[in-house]
Amino acid sequence: MPRYSLSLCGLEVTFRTDAEADRIEAAKALLEERVNSLSKSGGSISKDKLLACVALGLADDYLESEASRRRMEERIGELLER
Repeated sequence: MPRYSLSLCGLEVTFRTDAEADRIEAAKALLEERVNSLSKSGGSISKDKLLACVALGLADDYLESEASRRRMEERIGELLER
């Protein structure tokens, strides 16, 4: 399993995952984009709070995507039954 070391908001993070390097880079870019967006509108906020807000936003996005996927699967199932 590959090992990755990243710097996020000045914090060094090391982890192992089966995800490919391009996926890790895309995830890092998304996090940095969200952090930059929040730090511009949030004024002076600690790194911990900033990363917590980003994590909550991403978790909310994930939950909404999962709910949307379930609705689509239900709709597809209904259409296939016809």
